[in-house]
Amino acid sequence: MIPVTKAFLPLIEEYKEKLNEIWESGWITNNGKFVKQLESQLRDKLGVNYLFFCSNGTIVIQMALKALNITGEVITTPFSYVATTNSILWEGCEPVFTDISSRDFNIDCSLIEKSITPKTTAILATHVYGNPCDVETIERIANKYRLKVIYDGAHAFGVQYKGKSLLSYGDIATCSFHATKIFHTVEGGSISCNDALLADTIMKYRQFGHVYDEYYSVGINGKNSEFHAAMGLCNLNHFDEILLNRKEICQWYDIELAGKVGFPIPIDETTVNYAYYPITLENETILLKIIEQLNEQQIFPRRYFYPSLNKLPFITKQYECPVSEDISRRVLSLPLFYGMGKEIVEIVSNIIKKNI
Repeated sequence: MIPVTKAFLPLIEEYKEKLNEIWESGWITNNGKFVKQLESQLRDKLGVNYLFFCSNGTIVIQMALKALNITGEVITTPFSYVATTNSILWEGCEPVFTDISSRDFNIDCSLIEKSITPKTTAILATHVYGNPCDVETIERIANKYRLKVIYDGAHAFGVQYKGKSLLSYGDIATCSFHATKIFHTVEGGSISCNDALLADTIMKYRQFGHVYDEYYSVGINGKNSEFHAAMGLCNLNHFDEILLNRKEICQWYDIELAGKVGFPIPIDETTVNYAYYPITLENETILLKIIEQLNEQQIFPRRYFYPSLNKLPFITKQYECPVSEDISRRVLSLPLFYGMGKEIVEIVSNIIKKNI
């Protein structure tokens, strides 16, 4: 079976070495040695002042909304994983869906101001497939209307825009370290910012709102364990190797599919991370036919992202997002993972080309 992605795993001896240290120390959670090491290395790699390793990539979005005191309406994208929308709803806010750009599939900044009302308090945008949002325009709009900016950077680990880590933009940026991601800790995520007071609030929220016997606020258990941090430290050592391998696979796809299908196009001055290989097809009928034929070969691409989130059954307010609704019906993420052979690229590409 060929899945859409597969988790990179280091040599088990590498991981066992860290497991032995955990066993010897007896410290398995609550901000242990490896959690602190991982946070320090990630801060350096991602160019942020403050970063907290947390239990997953959803809870960090919820923590971001809470830490920034977001209420009322949150302008967001309809083209993302459902966790983006669910986090807004879970925190008692209202998602206001603003359509996407047909170029890079990110939120269309030319439409944001039309969505702002007196109830708007924040913009929560996703760097879709790791392609940067128009961060300068979003910052300008946010400053004009005194809005907070949160970036869901679940796909953006290792991406740079204008020489800076993409996770250094916004009031808060979050990331997912789920096993399907280019960098993973099995389960996990991060929340990062550059403001000391905000970082202190996030730190307390992550650990039930208290430090030892001093209680400061409400909080949640957003911590992660030494076992997960150990996996992250192992994988971080291999990140450059993983990146180069995925780049090569994407280049194979590029050669096979050039001029045959559509692609999202990142904005200029972007250094990409090859997190996904999404294509767009002419219509949903062709897409479904290709999926069926790939499945017959035990190859399983995914419809990342479908449906358009404004069409979720529990969204009661109507939002017109024609670009997102169209793209979500025609977009398909192809298999892409470390060590994937060129023969898989050729099989996938030949089935696609046969049907277009």
